[in-house]
Amino acid sequence: MNKDFFESSRLRLTLSLTKTVIVLPAYRAMQRSNDASFDFEQEANFWYLTGVNAPDWWLVLDNKNQKSWLIAPDVDDVHHIFDGSMSWGEAKQTSGVDEVLSRAEAEVLLEELAKEHTTVSTLGSDPHAKYYDFVINPAQKELTKYLKKFFPKINDCRDDLAKQRAIKQPVEVSAIKRATDLTINTFKEVKNKLTSLSTEYEVESEFTYAFRKNGAVGHAYSPIVASGKNACTLHYNTNQDKLQEETLLLIDIGARVDGYAADVTRTYAIGSPTQRQIDVHHAVEVAHHKIISLLKPGLAIADYQASVDTIMQDALMSLGLLKSRSDTITYRKYFPHAISHGLGIDVHDSLGRPITFAEGMVLTVEPGIYIPEESIGVRIEDDILITSTGHLNLTGALDTSL
Repeated sequence: MNKDFFESSRLRLTLSLTKTVIVLPAYRAMQRSNDASFDFEQEANFWYLTGVNAPDWWLVLDNKNQKSWLIAPDVDDVHHIFDGSMSWGEAKQTSGVDEVLSRAEAEVLLEELAKEHTTVSTLGSDPHAKYYDFVINPAQKELTKYLKKFFPKINDCRDDLAKQRAIKQPVEVSAIKRATDLTINTFKEVKNKLTSLSTEYEVESEFTYAFRKNGAVGHAYSPIVASGKNACTLHYNTNQDKLQEETLLLIDIGARVDGYAADVTRTYAIGSPTQRQIDVHHAVEVAHHKIISLLKPGLAIADYQASVDTIMQDALMSLGLLKSRSDTITYRKYFPHAISHGLGIDVHDSLGRPITFAEGMVLTVEPGIYIPEESIGVRIEDDILITSTGHLNLTGALDTSL
């Protein structure tokens, strides 16, 4: 990604948000332990518009005059020596903005912009925050509070950005393809090595080594390497147990390359699988291919979900796990998660709440069946690009066999 991409992204946003100033924050660094922070990962919208991968910066866009500014954080000498900081020149070159200003200069700028605009657009509260069991990064809330000093009206542009980002530009698809190619090649290598690996963490380390060796930032999300009953915990990432014979190993892993994520899942047998394990895997595999075949531009999301439900109910019925389609409690016991999500900068990218699928969207397809009482969990996941005539499976070169 170069500054042309970020400039184009900003232009498209300002064309959709007229008569408003746009001010967006980077994430803040978050505490890991005592006096140490976690490795920094940028807020996706901010990176999409600037390419800046450093904490505490702001972006200001004046669409009336088509001007853009990056606002640098105040970094004292001690923190600069210990942690480094992005230079103003590097930030400007990366993003292609018109100017870089200090925090003090930003206050003067916002006062002037408020004379021409009564509304400022920024990222509002995450609508899904009530479902999270972690602390939300404070950057957006803090900036919104600060902007209220200058502007009488605050507009939430989260949905506008989500809709724009949902349709991937060719350069974005290429980045995702690099991430998926690296991921599926590593899956192939690891599958061939499974007989020589004895723990979940050894499997994880093979992926980590291959990703970093090939220039990826690393994992796009916390890797899931779940054997036996661990696979029934959907976001299991302890990855410490030994691999046991006659169990299944669910691996949900994706590389991050050039800012974009892959998200791939396969389930493999450790030793000789039982007939029941073979049957469960086969049911998921058949459902997986049926569901992918549905995808095309113009397909209504509601129709897609209804078809998915029928396919997954058939899979559960074939295994004796579901007796009636009306039994939604049992259905969701064995298939408790969504079938798809958007994929891009965020591994769970928003698709902008569309009514239908559209060309340029990238999403996952990930059916799964989880039977805790039998210590069996199977999921198969591919990354799909919606094309003008149908779809392209970006991870289809990785076979889905047990």
